[in-house]
Amino acid sequence: MYKKILVPLDGSELAECVLPHVESIAKGCDAKNVIFLRVAEPLHWVVGPPYVPVGVDDSTGLSHEDINRFDSENEAAAKSYLEQLAGRAKYDGAVIQSEVVTGQAAESITEYATQHEIDLIAIATHGRSGISRWVWGSVADRVLRSACLPVLIVRAPGCMPGI
Repeated sequence: MYKKILVPLDGSELAECVLPHVESIAKGCDAKNVIFLRVAEPLHWVVGPPYVPVGVDDSTGLSHEDINRFDSENEAAAKSYLEQLAGRAKYDGAVIQSEVVTGQAAESITEYATQHEIDLIAIATHGRSGISRWVWGSVADRVLRSACLPVLIVRAPGCMPGI
């Protein structure tokens, strides 16, 4: 049923709480591919459209070279993290892949899933509610609302119930 499973990760231990669930599903469904995905959000984007380069305004104190270096280092760190994680993962015959894409998290995840014919997205949520969810948003929630395929959302340990 689920032959290609996409696992978006943000580099946190909380996000990795989805991995035991992915392992069970991969084994139970005889998955062929498990893809660990990390979205590297460029520094030059400001939250919300239109996306304005930060370095254009002298008030930031950042040069375009600084921004490009930060983005390159961020992407390299994301690749390294995923490669280490993929090296430890064992999913009974499934090919483990790691991918880093650049963009906004939720949109990039759903776009990747569509383009690569993913069968299931398995993602952790930090379990924020109330004001903190409103301020920080929820990538998992946006993925759930925008994806046209099954999405498994796993609550991180220690989350508090609430609206």
